[in-house]
Amino acid sequence: MLLRAYRRAIILLDRFLFTLYARKFEVVGGENAPVEGPLIVASNHLNNADPPAVALALPRLPVFMAKREMLTWPILGLGFRMFGAFPVRRGGADLSAIRAATDIVNEGNMLVMFPEGTRSRTGGLTKGHPGTALVALRTGAPILPVAVTGTEKIVWPWLFIKPLSIRHVTVTLGKPFTLPPVEKIDGEAAAEATKVIMGKIAELLPPEYRGVYGDTREEPAATPIEA
Repeated sequence: MLLRAYRRAIILLDRFLFTLYARKFEVVGGENAPVEGPLIVASNHLNNADPPAVALALPRLPVFMAKREMLTWPILGLGFRMFGAFPVRRGGADLSAIRAATDIVNEGNMLVMFPEGTRSRTGGLTKGHPGTALVALRTGAPILPVAVTGTEKIVWPWLFIKPLSIRHVTVTLGKPFTLPPVEKIDGEAAAEATKVIMGKIAELLPPEYRGVYGDTREEPAATPIEA
């Protein structure tokens, strides 16, 4: 009970901060997010402001997979953990993090993942890592594709000075879908599933944000979930 109240307080703080460093915060497709049941939220990643932006766009409290370094930061690291974040080691396959993520989803939670693994330095989508696909294949949970734009313009120390830039932050929620079933969950299946997930994210983004997924016409089909 106390932990849930703490997380809600963090959401309120996030909302307050976005009123400071964004002229406009807009959520598109909010009705697409399921309000209950296991769910994997897969988003592009432009800025450290993306996690709170995505959290504000969702109808229930999320759990985040976060890079290990963030959870060791003084004070903030404890805050991330209390918010429900758990660590992942970047730069390689972190099987313990994949197992933890699988358990979280199987327990009926909403897990937020950034398949690119780190922030894009160009603003365009970079190649997705297989972790999100592995969790989705192992759990069979629906995936909610999310596209964030505008956070790349939030730059310290000017983030609180609105007149310096037009910071219109938009979070677009796509239709949830499930991955096609596979006979064996291996590297090839994860790679194909990653293409599907990244293609769904790319479809929600303006062309200039699609990066290496600029042409998604030949991606394998996914199964949409009817409302």
